This record gives sequence, structure tokens and C-alpha cells, in this order.
Amino acid sequence: MKIIDWYILKRFLVTFLFTLLILIPIAIAIDVSEKIDNFLEHPNLQLSEVLNDYYINFIIYYTNTFMPLALFIAVILFTSKLSSNTEIIAITNAKVSFTRFLYPYFIGASLVTLLSLAMNHYVVPKSSKIRKGFEKKYINTTKQANALKYVSNFSLQLTDSTYVFIRSFNTENKLGYDFNSEVYDGLELKSKLSADNIRYSEKDSIFTLTSWRKRLVFEGNDSIFSGIKMDTVFDFSPKDLVYKSALAQEMPSGELLKYINISRKRGVKNLNAYLVELYKRTSLPIASYILTIIAVGLAFRKRRGGTGVNLAIGVAIMFLYVFFMKVGEVLGSVAGVNSLSYVWLPNILFGFVAIYLYLHGRK
Repeated sequence: MKIIDWYILKRFLVTFLFTLLILIPIAIAIDVSEKIDNFLEHPNLQLSEVLNDYYINFIIYYTNTFMPLALFIAVILFTSKLSSNTEIIAITNAKVSFTRFLYPYFIGASLVTLLSLAMNHYVVPKSSKIRKGFEKKYINTTKQANALKYVSNFSLQLTDSTYVFIRSFNTENKLGYDFNSEVYDGLELKSKLSADNIRYSEKDSIFTLTSWRKRLVFEGNDSIFSGIKMDTVFDFSPKDLVYKSALAQEMPSGELLKYINISRKRGVKNLNAYLVELYKRTSLPIASYILTIIAVGLAFRKRRGGTGVNLAIGVAIMFLYVFFMKVGEVLGSVAGVNSLSYVWLPNILFGFVAIYLYLHGRK
């Protein structure tokens, strides 16, 4: 790397960190103003618990979330400064091509991308689990808590031949109602186990069936058994019954991928919310390269209005990117669609913008 590369890379990283240090305190201030009443409602809640369990993990989450935005703003700011000081003119007069000029930018974008990938796939999920546990205990409303507490009309395919049906289940006290387990040989029913109630013991991973009935189907006649109480095991847990994208945010990518594969084998119908979460952990960091090219393309040439105009255009583009990203996440969560294509839609669209600005910058 030459002196000019180190100069640009240093300005890149310093401006990037400075932008993050501006955005994070703003996010914290807004969050404190919204949640201060929730904190005061719990007199036994210690300040250390708020800081360690909530705000440290809050900072981790929003630092990772703001990385692409901070990178985009940082590149526009210091590149516009280089342009307004005619430093870029001096660089181009030295026969440095636009492609060569991008070299230190791509090194900086690579550092941010690698950091963001590591945080997205490993650090943020573990951090989110602690933060959401705190929110569930001290912040979430009763309505939000109930949304995670009750599951109704749920079915699972445990094996190629075994299916489970539960009319309702309370994930808090691990108690369910109207339980059925059916075993098939092809399309032919071989046995059916029913119970009025089913309770899960987390200590020994055993299900207790109350008022149970078992029917074995044979050619010509059936055998029926019944009882008051029976302990048994099934290849699922109450966690598998809760279909919420919030749970996906708490799983490291390896665990999330394993969960998706197991759920797919069990016949869970729509896993797209989990797939969206998995795919966006990679798509958003990769967007750093696209946003870097767009930002440099916008600020490379000196224009009337200087940094202010460049920044205004950049913020507008960033809001459009976030808009398309959210639309892609919503559409990608719908059953029966290709989640990968919708999650990567913003990168594809803005990739064309980046290509246009790159070709324009080379002229």
C-alpha cells in the first residue's frame, strides 16, 4: 500500500468510527426516554442489571445494525471533503485511475464486512438472547408475552410416518390440551395415541399424558387401551412449537441452520421467516461493498453545494435501501416464495446503481 492508500484508509476508518459514536448515543437516548417508565415500575431492578443485561447488548445490536449506514455516511463525508479540497483532482492528475482510487476503500469495506459477518452470525444472536430475556422480564407488555406464551392448532411431522397434533399449548407452564399422535404405514393408519392433556418436564425431557387412549389398527379388528396417566418421550420440545422469527434472532447461524433442517424434516409448513433471518445475516454485510461504490461515485466529483448535497442524496439512497430491505424481508417471509431472492433484492437493485456510478466514475 502506498502513502495515499494509508491516508484514505485512515480517514475511512476514523470517520466510520466517529459516525458510529454519534449514532449509538442517539439510539440509547431515544430508547431510555421510551423505556424509563418500564424501569421505574420495577423497584428491585438494579442499575447494574439494566446496564449489563440490556444496554451493553443493546449497543452490540445497534452497532451492528448501524454499520452499513455509518459506513455509507462516512464515505460520503470524507470523500466529499477530499473533493472539495481538490485532493481528488491532484490524485487523478497523478494518473491514478478511478479503479485504483477505490483500492483503499475496498480494504476498509472488507474490514467492516468481516466484522459485521462475525457479529451477525455469532455475536449478535447470543447478545439478543440476553437482551430479549431482559425485555420479556421487565419491558414486554402482556399482549406481547401472550403471543409467545400460547400456541394453538399446531402439527409436527416427527418422522416419515409419525405425526403430532396439539390443539393448544402453554409454553410457560408446558401444558397442552387435545393431543394426538398418529403413526402411518404409507397412507394406512397403524396406531393413534390421544390424550386430554400433555405436560412436558424440562428436568428429564419426559411428556406426561393425562386421560390417554391408544388405538392399534389391525386387519379385521382394532385394539384399544386407555389409562389415567402415562409418561413417554417424543422427539420434540415446547421450543419446537413456538414459530416466531424472534426466536431465530437468538440462534447463532449454526444452530439456526440445524433447527431449519430439523423443522423441515418434521413437516413445518413455513420456515421462510427463519430463512430470511439466516440469509440477511450475510446479505447486509455484503452490502458494504455496494454502498461504498455508490458513496464514492456520488462524492468523487466536486459539485455545487458540496458535502451537503452529497449527504442529502446519500441519505435518500440509504432510506430507499432500507425500504427495499424491509419489503424484501416481509415478502420473503410469505409461504411458498424464494426467500433468498427477496432478501438479496436490495443488493441486486442497488448493485446496478453501483455499476452505473462506477462506469461513470471511470470516464
